[in-house]
Amino acid sequence: MKLHGHEAHREHADPTGHQQHAAHAPAGPDAHAPAGWGMAARATLHCLTGCAIGEVLGMVIGTALGWHNIPTLILAIVLAFFFGYALTLRGVLRTGLNLKAAVKIALAADTLSIAVMELVDNSVIALIPGAMDAGLSRWLFWGALALSLMVAFVVTTPVNRWMISRGKGHAVVHSRHG
Repeated sequence: MKLHGHEAHREHADPTGHQQHAAHAPAGPDAHAPAGWGMAARATLHCLTGCAIGEVLGMVIGTALGWHNIPTLILAIVLAFFFGYALTLRGVLRTGLNLKAAVKIALAADTLSIAVMELVDNSVIALIPGAMDAGLSRWLFWGALALSLMVAFVVTTPVNRWMISRGKGHAVVHSRHG
């Protein structure tokens, strides 16, 4: 199946077994409906899962090693992108795509979403006085991290809705599963 914008080029078999060409049939099961908030929230939650794994791991490693704020944030961001892409790759590879094609889909699906999420959650953490310097045993550290991820979810969901409504982002992933 070749993707063309938010539309996919598909062929459907008629009852006699012959292939019928359906030019520019919308991709995925929900393609005829506008991108809803539910689909955008699910896409954001998927992205948040990978980001949270990387973000928490990066913050824990940096804080445990006594790193300064900037190296800790950089590690958290790198790991958030890594785990965000890894979760998408896992699902896309299950559809039978080769690694190169799956990587392209993961990059298209997640880059903007992860970037917005990381910008927001790291900004929130940086703006909370003492959060980055709080130890792993302090509620301030964990509370700030949880709050930052919640704010990132709220801000990123409309971004994902906008992307999905244009056949971008997780709409590309869903077209592989459809």
